[in-house]
Amino acid sequence: MARKTKEDALVTRDRILDAAELVFEQRGVSRCSLQEIAQAAGVTRGAIYWHFENKADLVNAMLQRVALPLEEAISRSADPNTADPVLEVRNSLLNALRKTVACPQVQRVFVIKMQKLEYVDELQAVRDKRINTRVGLIDQVAIGLKRATAQGQLDRRLPARASAIALHALVSGLIENWLLDPSAFDLVQVGEQALDTYLAGLSLHRPMPPDSKPTRART
Repeated sequence: MARKTKEDALVTRDRILDAAELVFEQRGVSRCSLQEIAQAAGVTRGAIYWHFENKADLVNAMLQRVALPLEEAISRSADPNTADPVLEVRNSLLNALRKTVACPQVQRVFVIKMQKLEYVDELQAVRDKRINTRVGLIDQVAIGLKRATAQGQLDRRLPARASAIALHALVSGLIENWLLDPSAFDLVQVGEQALDTYLAGLSLHRPMPPDSKPTRART
């Protein structure tokens, strides 16, 4: 019986998070109340407080539910057993772009994070969490780039952390611009070309793949 109760609680928690995604996307995070989310989820306001301390806790849980797969993909770039660290960094970031295109939930949560979220009042805690997550992702990429430098793949004069910050900005900027207008360009195709161009600039002896041909944005 206890097991069933625990399973029911997890189902309710997911239902609340699903409803929060839809309400946040429609109205923005700061403009909606927990009562609205409770109504959308078909639960009481008390049920929300059973699972989440406040709105910031709910938002962080919603973001974390989608961020985890991306973080896991990027963390592989720091794997000490990787034979080709540069290729692993490239593929992990490219996989993040592929997942963004393929998964409507990822798109919805990214839209909320980039377009519907104001860091006011209690939501400052969401900003703090997002900063910590970003720092962790950059650290993982920097570790991969340092390993690539140690293996002679990258120019030793280039600072690994600054290069990792630029890579993060490149990928997040592509995602943000694509979400504003998905018809403007192919996120995966343009992202792959941008990553290959940037990494080729860091490399001592890694030319861009011959099939990385320039493409024009659709108008």
